Amino acid sequence: MKPFFFLFFIIFLIVLTSSCTDKEEVTSSKPNIVLVFTDDQGYGDIGCFGATGFQTPNIDKLASQGMRFTNFYSAQPVCSASRAGLLTGCYPNRIGFSGALFPYHRIGINSEELTIAEMLKEQGYATAAFGKWHLGHHKEFLPLQHGFDEYVGIPYSNDMWPLTDIGTPVTGNGGRANYPKLPLIEGNETIEEITSLEGQDKLTTLYTGKAVDFINRNSDNPFFLYVPHSMPHIPLGVSEKFRGKSEQGMYGDVMMEIDWSVGQIVQALEDNGIEDNTIIIFTTDNGPWLKFGNHAGSAGGLREGKTTSWEGGQRVPFIIKWADHVKEGIVCNKLACAIDLLPTIAEVTNANLSDNIIDGVSISELWKGNFDAEPRTELLYYYGRNNLNAVRKGNWKLVLPHTWDSYNVAPGNDGIGGPRKRMNVESPELYNMMRDPGEQYNVFDMYPEKVAELMELAEKARAELGDLNVGIEKGNGNREIGRLDE
Repeated sequence: MKPFFFLFFIIFLIVLTSSCTDKEEVTSSKPNIVLVFTDDQGYGDIGCFGATGFQTPNIDKLASQGMRFTNFYSAQPVCSASRAGLLTGCYPNRIGFSGALFPYHRIGINSEELTIAEMLKEQGYATAAFGKWHLGHHKEFLPLQHGFDEYVGIPYSNDMWPLTDIGTPVTGNGGRANYPKLPLIEGNETIEEITSLEGQDKLTTLYTGKAVDFINRNSDNPFFLYVPHSMPHIPLGVSEKFRGKSEQGMYGDVMMEIDWSVGQIVQALEDNGIEDNTIIIFTTDNGPWLKFGNHAGSAGGLREGKTTSWEGGQRVPFIIKWADHVKEGIVCNKLACAIDLLPTIAEVTNANLSDNIIDGVSISELWKGNFDAEPRTELLYYYGRNNLNAVRKGNWKLVLPHTWDSYNVAPGNDGIGGPRKRMNVESPELYNMMRDPGEQYNVFDMYPEKVAELMELAEKARAELGDLNVGIEKGNGNREIGRLDE
């Protein structure tokens, strides 16, 4: 070989090697992200948060190898709104979401909102969602139109079908009697209709298999895997693998299967040699649906449950594991919220946020164990059409006048829901979350300076986002939900 060509060949190899190395460094610097999101699971429904009557060893192991948060909140205490906040980093009412969407709705997530999946796709991530979506069931609102490459799941809650919660046909002409059969969707198309409780028994295993397959196919690329389980929402469904396995009963069986699912996902990461480069998050959408008695979870001693702005409705477990980035076996008591995940993930992946105003803040310093940091000091508790029910600042929570449906009555049993009692907060109440997380002792008269401070926060929220409790339908910062073209 002539000297000139030999020199050219050496330079070519150096450039090629350097290019490959740079590519490998870029790829390895992008962590995979797995987000497991359960439905209607209570604060006390994991072993490391005090669960009894069943075991969750795989989830507990994540906590022992990572960090669990004890003051972490869902974006709102109900299905669609909490998911909207999780994926967009916004208070749900800012982007037009309130409560839960139903099969008759013609609204959904606006295409102008940036989701975690869309943000990460711009960074070269593969993205998938397997489970309950609930941000609009029409095509333009489904996951593939909002950043996800793959989707398999149900478009809304598993009780939105023409059957009762115990699987019998609904009689009469109103309500569920007019609902369609529960669709199982792949991509944008219905591939099956779920018409019985037995059809629901397979959902957790189905989502798990899809998640494992996705990991196996994308182990060489950065990916975002979102697994929003349909369970333990009513009606409960569990495979034969776990039916009758827990001391607690069917709810415990369901939680054990969800724990198994987490174990399968982690095992797939280990088998592909990518667990250490994966952020694994486990949390839930809101508190337990307590009216279902033995088919509901536990609020872990917190007050009330799902659809209320008391702590049992919105304070949820949060666990994160990320090897060499999140300290092992640490408990974080700092205030944080599901809306904080989008900006935090943006920071750790060097992703770009949109120009839209968001309400989340990066909590990456807390993930690192820097508890001198206080990225979030305030929290707004919105519910209903656009009702500001409470505000929190530091350890103090001011509950504002509002109505709610209380669970402080005898619950139902075996899948049949019990009644709820309409209650009112007639005048503001103040609670110290450090000493009284159960919200039993109103200290409003003892700390007038704290009341004034929190009322100032409430007025600021009302101006920006509105508050129907005081007749303000919208503030100056609300955006429109997506709507089907007429």
